[in-house]
Amino acid sequence: MEQNTLQSRKERYLTFYLGNEQYGIAIDRIKEIIAMMKVTHIPKTPDFMRGVINLRGLIIPVVDTRLRFGMEFREPDMHTTIVIVEVEKINIGFIVDRVEEVASIDPSHLSEPPRFGSHIDTDFICSMAQIEDNVVMILDVLKLFEADELVSMESITQTHTSQGE
Repeated sequence: MEQNTLQSRKERYLTFYLGNEQYGIAIDRIKEIIAMMKVTHIPKTPDFMRGVINLRGLIIPVVDTRLRFGMEFREPDMHTTIVIVEVEKINIGFIVDRVEEVASIDPSHLSEPPRFGSHIDTDFICSMAQIEDNVVMILDVLKLFEADELVSMESITQTHTSQGE
């Protein structure tokens, strides 16, 4: 397929908020969006791993995106949502403060994220998008997790699935 024809197509992203910052995830990564529900804590997991949910018989690990980004914990409210994303064939739930919209973004409106030096980790931001007056940080969901974190999430899912809830 010709590269130029791909460039002219608008990409679709789910945009959401963490605090006052707006983020986006490519829509093709998203499996579903659900209201906040009871999360079962799993001992000996990192702080940002809130636990697991049972979604129609599927055990899905849930990450507190605020904690993953080094933000402070916030009690869920009526806008708090879990976005289920597929990462390396594993479904993972991301807790976000508020889902905004599905935005179509022309690739020409995407730019490289700024580099802040080695002490600030911006690797998980794959690009920045201008939507009206807002700057939206487009996330690379693969880079949100190290390989060993994905392996531990997969084992959490398998352990809890095989125990049969």
